[in-house]
Amino acid sequence: MNKFPKNFLWGASSSAYQFEGAINQGGKVPSIMDKFDERKNYPKGITGFKVATDHYNHWKEDVALMAEMGFKSYRFSISWPRIIKNIKGDVNPEGIKFYNDLIDELIKYNIEPVVTIFHFDTPTFIEEIGGLDSNQFSNIFELYAKVLFENYGSKVKYWLTINELNMFAFVGQVIGVISEKSKASKWQIMHNLNVAQAKVIRLCKKMLPNVKIGPAPNISSVYANSNKPEDHLAKLNFDQIRNWIFLDIVCRGEYGTWFKNFLKKIKEEIIITKEEEEILKDSKPDFIAFNYYSTMTVEYVSAQDIKKTLDNKIDQHSGLVIPGVGKTVKNKNLPKTDYGWEIDYVGFRNTLREVYDRYQLPIMITENGIGAKEVLTKDEKIHDNYRIEYYQKHIKAMSEAISDGVEMIGYMPWSAIDLVSTHEGVSKRYGFVYVNRDEFDEKDMKRIRKDSFFWYKELIERNGENI
Repeated sequence: MNKFPKNFLWGASSSAYQFEGAINQGGKVPSIMDKFDERKNYPKGITGFKVATDHYNHWKEDVALMAEMGFKSYRFSISWPRIIKNIKGDVNPEGIKFYNDLIDELIKYNIEPVVTIFHFDTPTFIEEIGGLDSNQFSNIFELYAKVLFENYGSKVKYWLTINELNMFAFVGQVIGVISEKSKASKWQIMHNLNVAQAKVIRLCKKMLPNVKIGPAPNISSVYANSNKPEDHLAKLNFDQIRNWIFLDIVCRGEYGTWFKNFLKKIKEEIIITKEEEEILKDSKPDFIAFNYYSTMTVEYVSAQDIKKTLDNKIDQHSGLVIPGVGKTVKNKNLPKTDYGWEIDYVGFRNTLREVYDRYQLPIMITENGIGAKEVLTKDEKIHDNYRIEYYQKHIKAMSEAISDGVEMIGYMPWSAIDLVSTHEGVSKRYGFVYVNRDEFDEKDMKRIRKDSFFWYKELIERNGENI
């Protein structure tokens, strides 16, 4: 019952800005992430993305390593500023060629390319129309997607719209995806992105009727911190704010009643045109992709009791405080990674169940993984048993979700090869392959197989039957 389908897409993930580097090569124009490490709030002693782990100059070697592991799929993003040169939409032929070559190489090894259209690296020329604040953003985004569909539509069967659209609303300026010049509310920016996503889904179905496209938010189950009814209410509200408002809009075509009433209570407003309402109703996805790292635990807190709101140190899973709704708290029942993220493999099964029960669409996991500090041994090894254990437990939970009735397409954890983590640099390593560089010493960028590389290779060969 809980066996993985024969055509299950085992693989792994990356993103252009964290992996490629080469920000001044191949005709690429500036992105908002290129100078993110120069912002005042960027941690000292942490590298940015200018070089990353240099996939742009190592892509053939990297794909060969993926093929050696037996990947059936590879989820990566296309860098918008590597494809489009300016606000007029002029195309960069060098960028088109780079991704054509990459996709052809993947197909040569029978690796299914799973392409994210937009993974955080907004080109800076978008500021000419007001950036994500502008209701014109969706038009520029649609023109970019059209170029991708024209050039790669015959080769790519699976498309993802926007990576972690919900994180633009929660931690947009923290992770660098929203300009410091932005003046719009986070909910208006979320809406502008939702419209852009809807337009691209509709365009994809028109141009490429035989391919599949879906969203890629960051989703996780939410627990009440106690059996107090107020904490359960906080859990229900956080379910909406954390997860469902971002999937309801794309799967059902409208914002839920609770969210509309919530906006009224906090005296916020989203400007929605009649045309946008129609577009949102006419853009249903074929599947749901989502990123999962951990669950969230919350408790109720009244507006009067809150002195700090969203000024807290926050990330995808912690530090979130919403007056009159609740706040996130640490879950004492869960172990933590070296970087403080809670590990919850049962929560992974719970999350898969909740998403599938609510929307009845096939699911693809596009990120899941454990970041850790790693140092090569004298004989150039990385013994990452903690990563193997992490994946064993999460993949077993996924197999149990399949036995529960969840329809799964594939599993592409984070990440295929070491890359640069936002705010935590290259020292926070996620890959099955170690890249020999430090924060500011780029060394030789040698690719070195970790113990998890060989473990994952065997797992793919046996289609998960050894879990």
